[in-house]
Amino acid sequence: MNIWFKILFLSILDKEIRSSLAWPALNFWPLAPSRQPHDTFDLSDGGGRDPRVLNFFPVPVEEECLSEDKRRVGICMNTYECRIQQGKSHGPCALGFGVCCIFTTSCGEEVQNNLTYVTNPGFPNLVDQSMNCSLTVKKIDPQVSQLRIDFLHFNIGQPNRRTGICDTDLMEIRTGVRSLNLCGWNSGQHVYVDVDDGPITLDFRLPSSLESKMWEMRITQVGFEQRAPAGCLQYHDSPKGFLRTLNYLPNGRYLADQDHLLCVRQERGMCSIAYAPCSPESFRIGPPRLIRPTSNAAAGSQSAGEDQLQGVHQEGSGTGDPIFYGTAPRCRDRVLIPCDFEEFITPGNDGAGICDLEHCGNSLCNPGELDADGNCRVETSATPFHIRVAFGPGEDNGSSSEDNVGMCLSYEQLPCGP
Repeated sequence: MNIWFKILFLSILDKEIRSSLAWPALNFWPLAPSRQPHDTFDLSDGGGRDPRVLNFFPVPVEEECLSEDKRRVGICMNTYECRIQQGKSHGPCALGFGVCCIFTTSCGEEVQNNLTYVTNPGFPNLVDQSMNCSLTVKKIDPQVSQLRIDFLHFNIGQPNRRTGICDTDLMEIRTGVRSLNLCGWNSGQHVYVDVDDGPITLDFRLPSSLESKMWEMRITQVGFEQRAPAGCLQYHDSPKGFLRTLNYLPNGRYLADQDHLLCVRQERGMCSIAYAPCSPESFRIGPPRLIRPTSNAAAGSQSAGEDQLQGVHQEGSGTGDPIFYGTAPRCRDRVLIPCDFEEFITPGNDGAGICDLEHCGNSLCNPGELDADGNCRVETSATPFHIRVAFGPGEDNGSSSEDNVGMCLSYEQLPCGP
């Protein structure tokens, strides 16, 4: 309903109420019992039908709104509904007919609204002690099929620097469909997780007291029509932006045991997409495909190195060996970018006209893929637009910490040609 029509309707309604309230003073019918200030008026049509309920804000707007400080997003509703749902009003909305209601929860509580903020106890203060924290999410509607969790602030203990396993601090998201383990620094990231009719829990297990911790997450319940595509842990809806692996930091370590898609919604009129490293040091995913990251390899003979280049698997050479499929070695931890033509998907080859599906090591591009200025840029017209992150189980890959930082890529959708 148009907002101006609402204002006109409420103005007329106000006059009708004033005139109707004047009748009892003339004793045309008995006075109704006294009411509390927040009660509504019951008007009966005298025909034996159920009384109607009159409310000056009869239908909650139920649209998103910004709080007064512009920091959080809330739901526009009337003051009474906000209060009974245990929210807090943060400024007016709907031309002053409603309030921007913000919902927050913390440890031991339950998420019961479409849009709720989950914070650590005492937020924005840091947690500097070991603790366990658990909360549950209640679906507001059977049609809810996903949760979107935005990590506005998320900083708990880092994973093991050698293996990538969250072996100290850990947050586990359990939805009945799958579980997702996170740790480290993920501020600014988001994830989509599928849900069913089972319980949905967020468990923090934080045994370490050596590192301060803080989190503020926004949980949005997503209906089936608005859900992210299947398999997409992240879904970006802008024509350009950034893709990062979880716990991406210049001195961080990517998380082990990850297999998911980073997806980008294809915009109208866009037929391809280009990826480039955010900086020269922003692609560090394990050892390169054809280099054995062990001390034996470093001191090995030249013939051994030549054997690797030819795809000969050296048995028993220890952790960090490249994985071989036929004659083409593959990365143990890798990022996969779809190729334009499936018949050219042949991992490990970098000859002319051959698509290099897999990417690992310290460069997104092979030497032959750099432009005239030496910049790395990977373009593809394969749709839907996505990158697959495939990191194996937590193992020491034998490389230095600087080689396991993870990935930050900028992306830009490109218009269709003439």
